[in-house]
Amino acid sequence: MKPVQLDRGLWRWSAPHPDWRPGTAGSSADWPRYVGCTLFATSTIALFVDPMLPSATSAFWRWSDERCAGRSVAVFTTIGYHARSRDAFIARYGGARYGEGAADELTLPGGVHCLPLDGVGETLVWLAEARTLITGDSIIGAGRGRLRLCPESWLEDAPGTVTLADLREQLGDLLAPLPIERVLVSHGEPVLSGGREALAMALGVVALSRHD
Repeated sequence: MKPVQLDRGLWRWSAPHPDWRPGTAGSSADWPRYVGCTLFATSTIALFVDPMLPSATSAFWRWSDERCAGRSVAVFTTIGYHARSRDAFIARYGGARYGEGAADELTLPGGVHCLPLDGVGETLVWLAEARTLITGDSIIGAGRGRLRLCPESWLEDAPGTVTLADLREQLGDLLAPLPIERVLVSHGEPVLSGGREALAMALGVVALSRHD
């Protein structure tokens, strides 16, 4: 699918995952074939988050080359098994690999923040300038501008013992201070406006309480 520009320097596209197979509803194998990917470009850096090459590879590389020209390239992996086409991007651009250590935030572009989820093995990405949250598996699209938490079965492979209740509480505390407008998910449809309200519904609260 052709990348769609959502804001200045912000693009999203989806691509079929080559390892996808139909899974039993509610199981850890139950996820959509097409996965969401993001590019955020500043004046100096092109940051890819969980990128997967689409089927029209040649056309995509031409598009990507234009956005990366004159910029340093970084590839961020939100969760360990979202490697996807990461190595192909790093090989093409000589880019840096991020998403696997607490020090990552120190070397990412200004306004890009890591939000690690304890015990889950996932790191959310917050683009402050674009007011956009990028998720791995913890939050997924539910269609029609809605979000939901992942099935509890998806937490079975987490490095810690985490329940949906634990995840809900942690996300509420972590996201409350952020003026989130968009939520770009890896699985399902993204939320392009009203992100805080959609997150509040997904977390089962009336509203996310700001801690300003």
